[in-house]
Amino acid sequence: MTKAFQTSGDMIADRRAGYARLLSDNGDHQAAAELMAQALELAPEWAAGWDLLGSFSEKAGDLSGAISAWRHLEALDDDGVFGAALKLSAHGANVAGAGTAVSYVEALFDQYAPRFEMALVGKLGYQVPALLDGMIEQEMARLGIGGFGEALDLGCGTGLMGERLRSKVERLVGVDLSAAMVAEARRKGIYDELEKAELVQFLQRRPPEADLITAADVLIYCGALPPVLQAMVAALRPGGLLVFSLEAHDGEEAVFLRPSLRYAHGVAATGVALADAGLHVRQFETAVLRQDRGAPITGILVVAQKPADAAA
Repeated sequence: MTKAFQTSGDMIADRRAGYARLLSDNGDHQAAAELMAQALELAPEWAAGWDLLGSFSEKAGDLSGAISAWRHLEALDDDGVFGAALKLSAHGANVAGAGTAVSYVEALFDQYAPRFEMALVGKLGYQVPALLDGMIEQEMARLGIGGFGEALDLGCGTGLMGERLRSKVERLVGVDLSAAMVAEARRKGIYDELEKAELVQFLQRRPPEADLITAADVLIYCGALPPVLQAMVAALRPGGLLVFSLEAHDGEEAVFLRPSLRYAHGVAATGVALADAGLHVRQFETAVLRQDRGAPITGILVVAQKPADAAA
């Protein structure tokens, strides 16, 4: 059972929540919020119910009501599965953390895995694997090579990036925080090794042997960039390539949390972070990554290289 449909333990409360979802699906978010509040009077300890109330209230334009619901949720959800702290931070009611909200991201993609490709590629015009693959091919031509030895595909998901990498690498390793995503990727049989792990911890266990590291639409859930870059660089061979995408913003902030609960990184700050990590930037572009709620999402696409004379 996904996190959004966990039962309250009260049949009447569950029934009211079901009606509230129908109202929200039909665009009557205010009525949905009112009915959800009635359900929570019967089941005040129901974390998933407070999450629904926050969502309905936000869609109804009642931000104070949403924040109140998320504060109740935060108090009930010790593991952070519902991302209450992120939701409060995105609306200025809390201080955003610097790293990945592991429990939230894991739960999000576990429930998203069965429909991930249909939703992302079919409905949202997802372009990142194709864009990054084109940049990798440009680098291969520049370097005069036919492929790579070992590649690490971070946040591999269902294998959309891995499918493009397979013919270019001798050994392909995928890692993802979501067990359900890893299971979907395993079905394709394109990876030589797959692991469920948080990416920084995964990288810290790897020897500096990767010729290529990719992270397609992954760092948008990681917050501060420097710690992740440090871990990536440490896992690369001297001369190895790092290829990744970010969501972009043009402000002075290095990173901020959007209402989508994805992080946007500053264009200028990203350049500084790459230099501080000791990387040589080979390609640095902005492009439309996908659509989100009918609007294009602009991102940064990066190819950077660990210096050939860097210590392994």
